[in-house]
Amino acid sequence: MKNHYEVIKNVRVTEKSTMLNEQRKYIFEVDRRANKYEIADAVSRLFNRKISGVNVINRVGKRRRTRFGVGKTSDFKTAVITLAEGQEPIDLFGNN
Repeated sequence: MKNHYEVIKNVRVTEKSTMLNEQRKYIFEVDRRANKYEIADAVSRLFNRKISGVNVINRVGKRRRTRFGVGKTSDFKTAVITLAEGQEPIDLFGNN
């Protein structure tokens, strides 16, 4: 991976991810080829924070019936990023 914007695709905003923000954990949708080291490097450079942990979840797409037969939703990878102690929270929505 060359560009940090290619590694981090999107922020996952769900009820669970909002509750995890209070524990200094953030959920991002990442490139399926990225490993933990590339993900940690990309987040630390984009947000200028120290990362203490990265957990990666590979999600397999579901089979769906369509009017033309059986299809499949796309596979994706999510990463749960934990900030180090003493780091400022990440302002994902620009509320400052």
